[in-house]
Formats: sequence, structure tokens, C-alpha cells
Amino acid sequence: MNKTVLITGASSGIGEATAQYFLQKGWNVSATMRLPTKADTLKTAPNIIYPRLDVTVPATIKAAIDETLAQFGRIDVLVNNAGYALMGPLEGVTSEQLQQQFQTNFFGLVNTIQAILPIFRHQKGGTIINVASIGGRLAFPLTSSYHATKWAVEGLSESLSYELQRFGIQVKIIEPGGIKTNFIHRGTVWVSHPDYTMMIENMNSFMKRIDAALPGPEGVARSIYQAANDRSGRLRYSPYGETFFWLHALLPQPVWRSLISNIMLGKSWRRA
Repeated sequence: MNKTVLITGASSGIGEATAQYFLQKGWNVSATMRLPTKADTLKTAPNIIYPRLDVTVPATIKAAIDETLAQFGRIDVLVNNAGYALMGPLEGVTSEQLQQQFQTNFFGLVNTIQAILPIFRHQKGGTIINVASIGGRLAFPLTSSYHATKWAVEGLSESLSYELQRFGIQVKIIEPGGIKTNFIHRGTVWVSHPDYTMMIENMNSFMKRIDAALPGPEGVARSIYQAANDRSGRLRYSPYGETFFWLHALLPQPVWRSLISNIMLGKSWRRA
């Protein structure tokens, strides 16, 4: 019997690449998304379905899980991938914007995990894979809201891995570095503030410059597949991220912070 993976946020980017990769490997795939009409590239495959799932609407989570079980009989792996980045100075972020960032990136992930756990416990096994970011252990300018959610995902995941061991349920964290998807263009929401205009412009310029040079999401999809099949107890997988962690550990903090500031914000961003 083929194994089954349920993926949130599968309409594009990492989620879409992951659905394609698992499909190529012979898995049953539940490629969930808020708007299933976006499911174009894979819709003719026989062992894939496209349930509607909005992680901020718990009823759609339950419905997507039920549809997946009805179609495939079981779920072996949950990939929590849905998310977006709220970027800009914290001073310009409204309470509603910050709440929505956490509702999608953190509480939506929690809702999905809580919905799948009774099934995994009944099956006496399963794997939860949470897509975080190198930004779950490192922080960069003008991304404090997004980082807050990803650091929360890291802490939740590591703690959860202990409490689920006795049920045969594994927890994995994926920490991608920079990759080329439509995330920068479509998965990012910018906020502004007049006193941070130069910083925002410089950061935007930096992101656009590097976008074309970044690797695609396929390598992250392979890491997710590796995590899904890895029974070693390993917690973290960092496709394209290890160099950042290595440099952050190696360099003195003032040097690291100056390097990041100069690269991302430009040498002229500081006040004279």
C-alpha cells in the first residue's frame, strides 16, 4: 500500500515542488491549498487530490483530512508548509497584521497538528514535518514579525518531538535558506513607515538582486522527502542553510551583524 502525504500550501513554491517529488516517488499526495483552482501542473495524476485547506479556518483542516482519509485510507506524513512573510519595520506593523502573521504561520500550523494527532496516535505512527526557515534560528533586518513566527515554530517542534516519541510519532523541522520561488513576489507583504524608507528600499533592492541567482525549491522538496523517510531521530534539516549557521557560529557577533547590515541594507543606511 502506497504511503500518503498531506501538504499544506501546495499551490506553488516549496509546497508544489514537494507534491511533485512525492508523486514521482510513488506516494499518494493530498496537495491542499486555499484555492484548489490553482492546481494546474499535477491535476491529471491518478494518485493526487487537491482538498481545500485554509490553515486559519479549522473546519477546512478537518474537511481536508477527512477527504484524504476517504480517498487513501491513511495519512503517513503531514507537511506544514503554508505561510507568508510580513516584512518591514516593527514600528509600522499593526496589531491586526501581526495577529494575521501568527494566525497563518504559527496558529494555523498548531491547528493542523492538533487535527492530525488523534489519527497518528490511532495508527501508532506518523511524521510531522514543519517547514520553518533559517530565519527560525537566525534573524535578518526588517523581518521581525516573520522571524517571531518561525522561532515559535522551532521551539514548538523541538518540544513536541519529546512528547510524541512514546506514540511513535516523529517531528521534523525543515530550515531552507534562500530559494527561488514566487515567495518574494507573492508570499511577502510589506509594511512601511516614513522614517525607515531608505532601509526598506535597500532591502527590497537586495532581495530583487539575489532572487534570480537563488536555487529552486526542488532541493528543499528532496530534503522534505528525506525527512519523511528518515527513522534516525534527526530533528533538523537545513537545505541551503548550513553555510549561514556556520558563519553565524564562527564570526564574532559585531562582525556578523555589520556584515548582514552592509549586505542587506547598504553601507549608507546608518545615521551619520
